[in-house]
Amino acid sequence: MATEYQRPSWDDYFLEVARAIAKRSTCDRGRIGCVIARNKQLLVTGYAGAPAGLPHCDEVGHQMKQLVHEDGIHTSHCMRTVHAEQNAICQAAKLGVSIDGATIYLQMTPCRTCAMLLINSGIKRVVCERKYHAGGESESLLRQARIELEYKYDEVLDYNNTGNINPPA
Repeated sequence: MATEYQRPSWDDYFLEVARAIAKRSTCDRGRIGCVIARNKQLLVTGYAGAPAGLPHCDEVGHQMKQLVHEDGIHTSHCMRTVHAEQNAICQAAKLGVSIDGATIYLQMTPCRTCAMLLINSGIKRVVCERKYHAGGESESLLRQARIELEYKYDEVLDYNNTGNINPPA
């Protein structure tokens, strides 16, 4: 007897689309994609990559900067890459698409800067597959702004010291 097909939920559908969009990313430290949708309609997408017309990490390497946090922890970040969320917000602005009241779908919790941009863009819901290891401050900001934050899986996405994202099989 054949197994009956089950359509994915809207959240699962948009998360799957975000994973497909991530394949366009041009920084191997974080091949991340996102989808912004409202009323079951895809509005815009974004993926991690250099600004339009500038060389990508996959072509010329990373532009690494070191950051020392207040607690003394050192982290390194690629500054060549615009985050998927930032690119999606820029696409919405460029195309004149309002994302006010929309939901964003991501592989992991947005960084602090992206969380602030999502708040100011009017995003009302953030759906992530997994948690970002350094996403606590973002989670707090989103809560304070009364933005729903949901995770498909209650685990941290493996984002090793080099920054490479290792999604589960």
